[in-house]
This record gives sequence, structure tokens and C-alpha cells, in this order.
Amino acid sequence: MHEIKIRQADYTEPSVRALLVDVIAELSERYGGSGDDTPIADEDFAPPNGAFYVADDGERLVACAAWRRHGDDAELKRMFTARSARGRGLGRRMLAAIEASARVAGCRRVILETGDRQPEAIALYESAGYERIEDFGYYRGQDGVLSYAKKL
Repeated sequence: MHEIKIRQADYTEPSVRALLVDVIAELSERYGGSGDDTPIADEDFAPPNGAFYVADDGERLVACAAWRRHGDDAELKRMFTARSARGRGLGRRMLAAIEASARVAGCRRVILETGDRQPEAIALYESAGYERIEDFGYYRGQDGVLSYAKKL
């Protein structure tokens, strides 16, 4: 097994786009439809608007997470770990990288919206100190949406 390294990446890199296909496929499995219709632009995850991180095992990308500006906050997006890499604390490492990046960029909180069909994500966020907030995002007001925040 190779050492998994977390690095900042360009959202438009072909290897990133390939991993994002897996992200959307899993969301589609859990929720149906396209998986996620949230509007996202390539520049959302480019400094100073945000950042995109990946976990690379030396052969392929096995996880990703990003943040984009939402006022004074950093909105967490595209948090995902490939099935083959789950159960090794990689999600927690990715979340820590996002929080550190957002803190350096001057954001006051990390906010996120997730769904009730992602119990693993909910458990991670709550164990990392995220607390429920009023829904704010694209899916605000829809059944099963859960929004969280953590002060940086």
C-alpha cells in the first residue's frame, strides 16, 4: 500500500474530473436523479475564491474535498472518499485540510449541506465539532437536507 498524500489540485485536471464522476455516481445512488444539481463553476475552487484538495495514493486519486467562498464563510463541497480507501481516517484528514486552508484564507466558519442518506458523513462532521445550522444552500427547504457549521 502506498502512502496517501493530500495536495491542492486544479478542479479542471482530468484526474480530478474522473474522480468527480465517482462522487456524482454515489450521490445518484443514494438520492436518485443526477446526484447533485448544485451550481458550481470551475473558478469556485480557485484561490482566492476557494480551494480543491485531493488524496493521491501514488497510483490514483482516492478522495477529494473543496471549499468555496460563501460570504465570510467557506462552504464545503465535493467531500468524498473512494470505497477502496474508506475506513482509514482519510475523510478526517481531508476535512482538516479544508479547515486549515479556509482559516488561512480568512474565513470565519466552514459551512456545509449534506443529506440524511449519508450517515457516515454526518457522523464525521458531528465528531469533528460541526453543529446544525439553519439550511442555507441550493437544497434549502427540501426534505432530508441537513446543514452544519464549525467556527474556525
